[in-house]
Parts: sequence; structure tokens; C-alpha cells
Amino acid sequence: MEKLQSKEQFEQMKNEERTIFMFSADWCPDCKVLEPVLPRLEADYPEYNFIHVDRDEFLELCQELDIFGIPSFVAYHDGEEVGRFVSKDRKTLEEIEDFINGL
Repeated sequence: MEKLQSKEQFEQMKNEERTIFMFSADWCPDCKVLEPVLPRLEADYPEYNFIHVDRDEFLELCQELDIFGIPSFVAYHDGEEVGRFVSKDRKTLEEIEDFINGL
């Protein structure tokens, strides 16, 4: 999964056709549980760009987007937010797939 490098890149990527940002952190145990399934998600949903956002590196962005729990997912389509799966709870592969399928 590509890692976000700058806020400018975030603005550019959210304006692309379909992008899902995954907000995470190295110290987050629930985020670590998801790491093995991320390549499968990318393979199963090739129509989406998946971007990893390190919460600690982009704390201001998380605050702007009201993302206080991780792991969390926010989806954009042509610059518009079309869905979010944001909470402090651990997420399963099935829950993430349901979120993506509902976009």
C-alpha cells in the first residue's frame, strides 16, 4: 500500500477517481492485525487507490477529518467524500469489504 508523503499529495489523491485512505499507526495493535490482509484488499478492489496515512505523521489532517480512532478508512471519489469507516474498534476483513462494497 502506498504511503502518504504530504498533505499536498492527500489533496491530489482525494481528487482522483477512487481513493481509500487507511489511517493507521505503527504502535496500533489493531492496525497490525490488518496488515496481512491489505494486499488482498488491493488485489480484490483494483478500481481503488489505497493510501496508508500514518496518524502520527499527519495528526493535523486527522483532526481536520475528525479521525480520532484507528484503524479507520475514508473513501473519496473525484474529490468528494463518499464513505467512512471510522472508529476506535478493531475491524475485520469482512467489515472492511462490506464498507467498500457499500460505496
